[in-house]
Order: sequence, then structure tokens, then C-alpha cells
Amino acid sequence: MAVYCRDELKLEYLGISDHSKTAVYAKGLSIERVLQQHVEIDHLNKKINDFHVFKGIESDILNDGSLDYPEEILKKFDFVVASIHANLKMSEEKATERLLKAIENPYTTMLGHPTGRLLLSRNGYSIDYRKVIDACAANNVVIEINANPLRLDLDWRWHQYALEKGCWLSINPDAHRTEGFSDMHYGVIVARKGGLYKERCLNALSLQEITAHFNSKKK
Repeated sequence: MAVYCRDELKLEYLGISDHSKTAVYAKGLSIERVLQQHVEIDHLNKKINDFHVFKGIESDILNDGSLDYPEEILKKFDFVVASIHANLKMSEEKATERLLKAIENPYTTMLGHPTGRLLLSRNGYSIDYRKVIDACAANNVVIEINANPLRLDLDWRWHQYALEKGCWLSINPDAHRTEGFSDMHYGVIVARKGGLYKERCLNALSLQEITAHFNSKKK
């Protein structure tokens, strides 16, 4: 993936964010496998030229709003995407409360696909968009625009509100293989529809700028 992003897509960096340990259906990473992956990424970053791989994870938001790794593991990542993947049938109040707790976690860098919807097959859980977006703004948490054409979540109708509140948005491919990077096309289109501009798009930043952003969040 790193070589493909560098040589074919002409990118400067890639964030690897596998599923976390709770997502057993997706072979989510145990703590041992996280540590092994970090060793491999360190090795790759020394070996590959003109490119950088960031250590990330898509950490499951558990039913009580906590993330599914202990603090000593969460702090090892360059960035943490917090997402809900299980127990999707809940009230708007419960879903909002669950998201707010995850957003307030100091290790959460980004909120992934905020409603969990799958277009044409699964409605997302209802959330209080304003409360969730306000919390992201207050806690310096980036909101994902998931570029998978079945997600496109955060919905474009809420992009302007997020921007007005000072949020950063990130157009993420949700790529499980190299072909998945082509979904960025859909994410860019829907972000334009919502009025996103490059100055507030996290992954439009240069390598130096996004490194500084991640480091400032970790501090």
C-alpha cells in the first residue's frame, strides 16, 4: 500500500488504521499484533524514501463510549480513529452519549463514519448532529468524510455546520486493498458538495503540516 500510494498516486504519506481488537470479524489487531505492526512500520519508514507511514488504528467505541485499548497502547499511535461498529440499535440519546464520551477521550484524533450508515442497505443510528459536531470542535477531534460510496458519512448536509464550528474534516478512503483508494473520488465529490475547502481538510495538509497536527494533538 505504501509503495502504491507513493508511486501510483504520488502521495507523501499514508495512515494505516486497521480494525482494533474488538472487531474480531475483521481480524482486528490484538495488542501483540499492534506492537508487531509498529515495528514493521518503523522498519518501512527507514527503508522507503520520500514517503511516510503513520501508525493509526480504527479503535472500536464500546457500548459505554470507551475505546477498546488501554491508555498505554493508545498513546503509541500517531492517530486514533474512533468508530462504532457494534450494538448499532440504540436511541438517539444513547448513540449521542456514546459518541460524546469517545470524542472526549484525549487519545481520539478523529471520529470515523459518525452514523454507521450503509447507503441502500442500513440506516445509520440517529444522533444529535449539533452536539456531536460541537464536541468535536471543543476537543479538537477531526470528523471523517468516509469516501466509501456506501457510506459518505459525515453526510454532506452537515459539512457547513462543522466548518462554521471550526472543525477539521478528513476525506478517508476506508481502503482495505489498493483498489479502495480510488474511492477517494467519491469522497472528494461529496466534500465539494458540502462546501469543504482544502484549508480545513486534514489530509490536504503537507507531510510536515499533518505531522505537526498529530503531534499537537498528542501533547
